[in-house]
Amino acid sequence: MKFRFALPEDWSIVATGFLIIALVIFGFPLISPMYGWKNSAELLEKVGTAQNIKIALHLFICLFALAIILAFISGKPVKPVLKGFPVVYLLTTLALILAGNAFLKNWNLEAVIFSLLIGLGIRNFFTVPDWLKTSLSTEAYVKVGLVLLGTSVIFGDILKAGSLGLIQALVVVVSVWYFAYWIARKMGVDEEMSIMISSAVSICGVSAAIATAGAIKGDAKKLSYVISIVLITAIPMIIFMPMLANLFGLPEAVAGAWIGGTIDTSGGVIASGTLIGEEALKISTIVKFSQNVLLGLAAFAISIFWTYKGRSTETGEKVKPNAGVIWERFPKFVIGFIAASLLFSFFIEADTNNAVKGHLKALQGVWFALAFTSIGLETDFRELFQGQGKKPLYAFLVAQLFNIAVTLVVALLLFR
Repeated sequence: MKFRFALPEDWSIVATGFLIIALVIFGFPLISPMYGWKNSAELLEKVGTAQNIKIALHLFICLFALAIILAFISGKPVKPVLKGFPVVYLLTTLALILAGNAFLKNWNLEAVIFSLLIGLGIRNFFTVPDWLKTSLSTEAYVKVGLVLLGTSVIFGDILKAGSLGLIQALVVVVSVWYFAYWIARKMGVDEEMSIMISSAVSICGVSAAIATAGAIKGDAKKLSYVISIVLITAIPMIIFMPMLANLFGLPEAVAGAWIGGTIDTSGGVIASGTLIGEEALKISTIVKFSQNVLLGLAAFAISIFWTYKGRSTETGEKVKPNAGVIWERFPKFVIGFIAASLLFSFFIEADTNNAVKGHLKALQGVWFALAFTSIGLETDFRELFQGQGKKPLYAFLVAQLFNIAVTLVVALLLFR
């Protein structure tokens, strides 16, 4: 049975995101359990305690209720959520526990990597039942996470830290995006995949790929391909870029700006910046944060670009991009992202922000991890590589090399 007065899905996502924000601000206990551990003894003594399990169950019940509310107000059947969400949540919790291991944390292997790997492992080596497939709400969970991500994009922090990071982010994002799109199309990658690759390389990796897929209503399998490439290439970059910075004798500020503008995961930026020094860590974080600020604007621009490229599903002819068509295709979750950023930048007091930002970041991470588990469960790599081949991988690597070179030049000009 569907809810008669259902909201469009993106508005339902915005409503759910702001419901979570309101609950946290007004003190409702949406607390994440402890996942950190070093060895099997700590796994039992810290993660496996009765109190920690109680917190985990409480969070599960809250998120389960929110997932049901999201399905209900968007007019989707609730029954698949009732059956599938507990399974996805259990698999995601396993990924969060694995990511909490101290050794893996030192390598900066984030929870989303394990979520994706667990989902892919099950999908590619076992049979996923139809009832679980139909319950997956990948796009919705991703977009809820992106709305919550907006709460961490505080304009004042970036402006206080300096405008150079914003200048670098703007120059790099524009130049690298267009190069990546051009090279991907030249190499025969389809337009949808080319846009996802361009955003992932130029803006902020996984989050940008996800936001772009939402803006153009992209194929989840193609998104999974791009995300896998981003996560795989980030690992050697985390290790070798600090080595190259030291080999070239780059000043810490330049090295930080270079790392912040090229490594595609926020955790990877922090890990690499730490290996160089305190100033490098500060500058790399500012630059990466500045790129995150551009995420909402980029998604808006991409949605308009895609509208101009779009075709009518009935006639196959190009749709005239009037204001109504642009608004219809515009991803409304971007409004939620920007609204959350403005709310926390200009209206929420600093003390309140400091009190709730940790909880909101943890919740954002859980929604992203749920989405990545779902992406893995949806993606059969045999079908994916048969359809896409290795061209997207080659296009991504060429674009990333261009990104590394351009960002180094811009960092030298601005931060030397």
